[in-house]
Amino acid sequence: MKRLSLLLVLLMVVGMNIGFANNGKEGNAMQHSQKILMVVTNRDNFDADHKTGLWMEEFAVPYLNFQTAGYEVTVASPLGGNAPIDPESIRNGVPAEWSDATKTLQYTVKLSQVDYQEYAAVVLPGGHGPLFDLASDPVLADILKYFDSQKRIIGAVCHGSAGLVSATTAEGKPLVAGRKMTGFTNEEERIAGLEKKVPFALETKVRELGAEFVSATPWADYVIVDGNLITGQNPQSSDSFSKAILEVLAK
Repeated sequence: MKRLSLLLVLLMVVGMNIGFANNGKEGNAMQHSQKILMVVTNRDNFDADHKTGLWMEEFAVPYLNFQTAGYEVTVASPLGGNAPIDPESIRNGVPAEWSDATKTLQYTVKLSQVDYQEYAAVVLPGGHGPLFDLASDPVLADILKYFDSQKRIIGAVCHGSAGLVSATTAEGKPLVAGRKMTGFTNEEERIAGLEKKVPFALETKVRELGAEFVSATPWADYVIVDGNLITGQNPQSSDSFSKAILEVLAK
């Protein structure tokens, strides 16, 4: 009887330990749901005479909105390290409220080293840099395929949508095919005077891939939510874009 009682006690202790282990895993899952991955460019030029990079508003405003909402934000780039800021986007200097976000860009994580399955959303800010690196990055394409297969949020604002062009679904279709989305328009590119410097016109490219591209007038605040795909047209859409992501995450 003593041996039987001892065995029962041991079984109870083991059961309690398993329960604690399971609770730990559930806790980790809850933590993961509070994490957002932002992927930014490493490209700092169109050519030797013309600088580009990340458009600061499109990064800083969502970054701060996500943090304010209680999310842990990881900032990654294809190469890691410094993410260049387009000088045109900080022509009047960096606003004081963006200073912490600016510092984060000096030490981005290399994208291939990110455990992306931990994140609830992946977000691609713009600037013209993504047209040159994010558009063809195979690591990003794999991440986007995973997020799409899991119905997790994929967000892109302005030229950040260039990061979607080489991604496919699990079935091998272009990720944007049949999806309603927006981004920096051909007309906005012409107004900016950069239509001859870009490697491709974003609007034209996603249309060719089968996207249902929708836009408002140039420089209007405009956001499209199509299931787990959330896109903003331009820098003016940065705040509404990030709030749309937070609203969907809250559901």
